[in-house]
Amino acid sequence: MKIYLVFISLFFTCLIHAEGASPVRVDVLIVGGGASGTTAAIQASRLGVKTLVIEETQWLGGMLTAAGVSAIDGNHQMPAGLWGEFRSHLYKYYGGPAAVETGWVSNTLFEPSVGNKILKSMIAAEKNVEVWYSAQWKKITKTAQGWEVEVDKKGKKILVSARIVIDATELGDLLPVVGASYKIGMDSRQDTKEEYAPEKANDIIQDLTYVAVLKDYGPGADKTIRRPKGYDPKVFEHACDVADPASHDNTPKIDCSQMITYGKLPNGKYMINWPKDGNDIYLNIIEKSPEERKKALQEAKDHTLRFIYHLQTVLGFKHLGLADDEFDTADKLPFIPYHRESRRVTGIAALTLPYVQKPYEQEIPLYRTGGIVGDYTIDHHHLKNPEAPKIDFVKIKVPSYNVPLGALIPAGVDNFIVAEKSISVSNIVAGATRLQPVVLGIGQAAGALAALAVKADRSPQNLEVRAVQQTLLDHDAYLLPFIDVKPQDSYFEAVQRIGATGILKGKGIAYKWANQTWFYPEHRISEYDLTEGLRTYYPQLRDVQASGKDLEIDFLATLIQRVDPKKDKEEIINAYSGNKYLTRAEAAVLIDQYLNPFAQNIDFQGRLK
Repeated sequence: MKIYLVFISLFFTCLIHAEGASPVRVDVLIVGGGASGTTAAIQASRLGVKTLVIEETQWLGGMLTAAGVSAIDGNHQMPAGLWGEFRSHLYKYYGGPAAVETGWVSNTLFEPSVGNKILKSMIAAEKNVEVWYSAQWKKITKTAQGWEVEVDKKGKKILVSARIVIDATELGDLLPVVGASYKIGMDSRQDTKEEYAPEKANDIIQDLTYVAVLKDYGPGADKTIRRPKGYDPKVFEHACDVADPASHDNTPKIDCSQMITYGKLPNGKYMINWPKDGNDIYLNIIEKSPEERKKALQEAKDHTLRFIYHLQTVLGFKHLGLADDEFDTADKLPFIPYHRESRRVTGIAALTLPYVQKPYEQEIPLYRTGGIVGDYTIDHHHLKNPEAPKIDFVKIKVPSYNVPLGALIPAGVDNFIVAEKSISVSNIVAGATRLQPVVLGIGQAAGALAALAVKADRSPQNLEVRAVQQTLLDHDAYLLPFIDVKPQDSYFEAVQRIGATGILKGKGIAYKWANQTWFYPEHRISEYDLTEGLRTYYPQLRDVQASGKDLEIDFLATLIQRVDPKKDKEEIINAYSGNKYLTRAEAAVLIDQYLNPFAQNIDFQGRLK
């Protein structure tokens, strides 16, 4: 019997040892199932690589869902890639675009629980991805093949081996562990060349918010919560001021009914995410331990509960109570807070304000390397921190923009990609790239980078930029934020490719809360402008004389033949069946077809190799 027991003991000891020695092997490990982590997983899976997501909560979507920020800011006219796909699911669920235009802050509002269900259904449709919920990373180690990550999955320790790791955490928590350089807070004006940045760098970040979702329980209901400890009505006395800061009119506009409908959701619910004397709070917990974060965030929760109590007792909304069918938490508040700011990695490319404001005028043509687009203005929340420098962010005018792919790749760290709000952008620009559709696009681009790196057996920084961009185009993403060229247009890809070369450029406009860049596909182009654009790729055109008259097919065919004598000019002319004068879209299609300048490789700075 003793021998038998010893044998059994040795057997299980060996079994446990074997389990510990044989890690779960995947191609791509995504740490964080938030907005970008989810889209990264979908995109990587669709490209045929084995993908694993580990997520601390039971939900997917992060700020979109688990944090309750279910009112989309921006990109309404640019339904790029997986953002557009997610929105189409919302339209189908609720019954069309009008059904989700319920609050005045956004064109797309939804119940967080519905967003979570949709994202889970999108993940479930993919055969190459798995999600571990209630899972936390504990340790990450570099290996010759990639990474090994120790994961705590519901109390069970599991070792995961991955070729590529994507940091899609809310605060960029893997960056210090893997040795990536990063920044927290405001940049120095000398470092970023941004006139609006402070003279000296500091560690001040944006206010965060513990969002609440309220539900209308009917006119006779009284859902008033117990008076929270520390409640002071003076803290919220200007909560009903709905004056738009973009108007530059400091006159208060008091309208409590308009304030409460700011984030009105379908089915009689209300997102409470109000900055002015509302539930924003200043907390910088980025470098704190999990225990310290939890303790600090209790004050954010308490602050939100005080605001809810104020809404119910002072402002008369006692029929609005915490929704009982959204978050399965003891306090009915979201699972996580809404972090507006994170660590920001030092990437192989960095997006700063000059590149957003005037992309075509910079020495480094980063716009050529884009794979994510955004149109929301620079929006920072600093009302709750008296130490924050007084910067009028409303005055920072920008057009719509694209994010360079190199901003997702940390300098000096192989086989590692950064997503969510931790990409390589300046503090000021992070006020725009933090918005939901942009972060969804960041995730999609991260997934493409990861999958292509696995397939090519390369680190992401050694990939061909154009190959990544074409993959994103194949999945309906935008390379440039052309508002007037849609994925359903026959010339969409050609315009995006030629736009990404810079041969034909867009016109950027700062416009309220939805900035724009126009390609003007139906407009004509002059011989001179086209020739100038082509010369940047084809030096053999440097001696061509071009007039300012509108472009005709004969002149374009002459240029094509000059670049490639094998092309038959008459054949090009005879194949053209359009009007006498070519439009910009037609020119883009013909250049793309006959010269294909997009095929010329560029580096992650946008320079021709």
